[in-house]
Amino acid sequence: MQGGHQDAHPREELGTALDKVRLDKWLWAARFFKTRALAAKACELGRVRSGEVTAKPARDVRIGDTLTVKNEGGEFVVQVLALSEVRGPAAVAQALYCETEASKAERARVEAERKAMFAVDVPVGRPSKRDRREINRWRGR
Repeated sequence: MQGGHQDAHPREELGTALDKVRLDKWLWAARFFKTRALAAKACELGRVRSGEVTAKPARDVRIGDTLTVKNEGGEFVVQVLALSEVRGPAAVAQALYCETEASKAERARVEAERKAMFAVDVPVGRPSKRDRREINRWRGR
């Protein structure tokens, strides 16, 4: 016979309202990373900061916290608006945070620089005989 008491789970007592969530779970739920493991790895590599402090994966995130997240999409500075431990649709994930205007402007500037770096005038069509000679001279042939 099982002895003991039938206590409700702590989250059940609070209902669905969360007052804190692990950072790696929140980053995953907010869709900054595809998996929790990638979110935890980013924290360990110092790509996630809470305020000015490099954040660990188990750090608690609360509403109102400011996070700096660096991923393949760029560097985001966001304010936490809501908490979630489950990954939902993208529209729900975007409601969890608000990106600062400065962050949006900086990401747009970096993207424009990156595009300009790769923008080269590519000639249309095949190179002429003269163009081929210049190419060969340039290649050292």
